[in-house]
Amino acid sequence: MIASPQTLEVESKSTPAAEPKEVEIISPAAEDENLYLIGRPTLKQYIRYVRSHAVNPPGSGTLAEEWQAANDVVRTLEKDEAGCADNPPIIKIEITPKYEPLLTEFLKDPLVRYNFNTVPTEVAMVELDSLVVYQKHIDLTFVRQLQKKLGPAPSDEEIFRTCLPYDHPQPPVKWSRVDGDSFVFVSPSNDLRFLGTMPLHSHHVKDYPPPGNLVGVVGIAVGFGSNFLNAVYAENRIILNNGSHRAYALREMGFTYVPCIVQHVASREQLGIVASSDIRHAADFYLKHPRPSMLKDYFNPKFRKVMLFRRRIHQVTVKFEVDEIDVPAV
Repeated sequence: MIASPQTLEVESKSTPAAEPKEVEIISPAAEDENLYLIGRPTLKQYIRYVRSHAVNPPGSGTLAEEWQAANDVVRTLEKDEAGCADNPPIIKIEITPKYEPLLTEFLKDPLVRYNFNTVPTEVAMVELDSLVVYQKHIDLTFVRQLQKKLGPAPSDEEIFRTCLPYDHPQPPVKWSRVDGDSFVFVSPSNDLRFLGTMPLHSHHVKDYPPPGNLVGVVGIAVGFGSNFLNAVYAENRIILNNGSHRAYALREMGFTYVPCIVQHVASREQLGIVASSDIRHAADFYLKHPRPSMLKDYFNPKFRKVMLFRRRIHQVTVKFEVDEIDVPAV
């Protein structure tokens, strides 16, 4: 079924990757069931996170005991499973009548062409249990919604479109101007983010009455990421860069390999461009540690703590400043 990949042929420069990640579907409840990966973050980080997010947080003593037990398991795995994240399999997708139209349509997506062109990139099948992960928590409520949408026996096409969507449905979002120089955007999706600035000319702005004789327009872009299941291959390891919830959902359903955009990184400088900030700031842990955090750890009862967390709304505030002065002519 699987033989050769499609290398992406792209033209322009990519933008830095950003983290997390899943969009769409909101459950009506004010609480979500969340899984937290314990034993890896520091005890202080764990206690602080639970206290600020859990509906009924356990006492510090209970949390400390749970963390210590998980940390002891981590220390054992550092010896017993040293190097298990090294040299993971990357299986090339065969160009068959089943996959060719999916790949062709996917590769036409502008978000693919313009955001995955800095380093060599391919669409391939990756082994879920071989993935190194940085995300410490999984929203199990959202996972159940994903699984319900997929159904008990999704087809290869449905899995492909789930991992590499190119219709880009947007989650709910509202935004408004709060004063003369500030705009606030809110969404239940934490994928909402500042996308950068866009220098525009008058011909780019259509069906909007100009406030004057335009010289230029500075666009401050806010929106969502590509939402592709994306991994970075660096120093003989694959780190899941985006798509943790879909990876978890599919692995729990029994799938071992899933389609993914894999970016091949040749240096730490390239890693700094395409990887999320969590990966960049702790690159030695994810790339050099004998036994880093891996996706399969989410399913180990010795590592997982399941709690009810309060749902939060993600907010992005954009402000701008204008300074007009006269300076002496030269």
